[in-house]
Amino acid sequence: MRTRITSMIAMLLLLAMGCKDVAPIQIPVTEEKSMTASDILSNPEYLAISYGGYRDTTRTIQPTIPQLKDDLKILSAMGVRILRTYNMQLPHATNVVKAIAQLKQEQPGFEMYVMLGAWIDCKNAWTDKAPDHNVESELNAAEIDRAVALAKEYPEIIKVIAVGNEAMVKWATSYYVQPAVILKWVNHLQNLKATGELPKDLWITSSDNFASWGGGEDLYHVPELEELIKAVDYVSMHTYPMHDTHYNPVFWGVSPKNMLLSKKQKVENAMIRSVNYAKDQYNRVQAYMTSLDVDKPIHIGETGWATYANDLYGDEGSHAADQYKSGRYYHLMREWTTSNNISCFYFEAFDEQWKDAGNPQGSENHFGLFNIDGEAKYAMWNLVDEGTFEGLTRNGHAITKSFDGDEKKLLGHVKLPPVRLNFKGYE
Repeated sequence: MRTRITSMIAMLLLLAMGCKDVAPIQIPVTEEKSMTASDILSNPEYLAISYGGYRDTTRTIQPTIPQLKDDLKILSAMGVRILRTYNMQLPHATNVVKAIAQLKQEQPGFEMYVMLGAWIDCKNAWTDKAPDHNVESELNAAEIDRAVALAKEYPEIIKVIAVGNEAMVKWATSYYVQPAVILKWVNHLQNLKATGELPKDLWITSSDNFASWGGGEDLYHVPELEELIKAVDYVSMHTYPMHDTHYNPVFWGVSPKNMLLSKKQKVENAMIRSVNYAKDQYNRVQAYMTSLDVDKPIHIGETGWATYANDLYGDEGSHAADQYKSGRYYHLMREWTTSNNISCFYFEAFDEQWKDAGNPQGSENHFGLFNIDGEAKYAMWNLVDEGTFEGLTRNGHAITKSFDGDEKKLLGHVKLPPVRLNFKGYE
């Protein structure tokens, strides 16, 4: 708690002016509350988002702090108050925090917080050697140390440390670790809080797929996961219905009886089912936690929907990826999560070209709400119309609407989910 004391000099001023019989004016002391993770993560007025400021096809070219500040102004204008970063190995996360600190100095009242990611790998991850998922990388300790140092330097900005990103899910075959590794580092950070080396109201979690948090197959239900759920301050779970339009399309399709509906209504029904699918994954994690007699918050650490794809989700695949479907998913997810006081770190703020540099049209490059030059995709059109981004730029470009704001032109690029003869949908 920081207290701002206002000096009471009114009486002295009055005496100096000869007003000797006037009673002193009592000026109340005002207090400015330092926001905690608990305050912001359940607050529907504090939108959350996953953020990477990379403009190039490689992360060796780091965004500058002025570029980061341009992005932060755009995100602040749309109501985002919490950013999620992913690793400490590169300067990006540290520079994001520095950019926030500078904006707080330059613009009184500017408010932004960070969920700081510490990347966790197994032994031999990302090498030509076989990954050993039972042994952690020798680089993990230094990564945690970097996160601790930054959190200690900027406690007014960093409110959460997340140990690992999809580091336990089994399909992350290049690098996943066993829950015991995540538990080790979560306990380490909790001990630093207990001894006063880290702020006691800093929240510690890990951000992972819903299955990794017990909402999927039984193979994840191991004693170390139970201990981890009890050790974290909240659960940060990922849900990606878009990916499951290919891998598990139980909710994705159009039934023959709905063929007479309009194109927009067919898509709308599919997007509502997609959100219901995400809700079900959330509920599965909650049910597993309840089975362990654990009652603590669950927030969405990641969810998103690509706006273009030439892979499994594009025109030759499930027909999922386009700006219209992405926009409807964004707004439906925001409606559900904000109305239920769930933080949703939507993935992601801006397109990032490095994610699939060898395939520019790959879906991983097109999850942003804005493209590289700041053009607002369909999900953000309403904010452009409201003048939210007036005077703001990205890469020197004003924020304008994609497709020239022409919804008819946009809908011309939308493909319907496939017709499924035995489709029952997903309620």
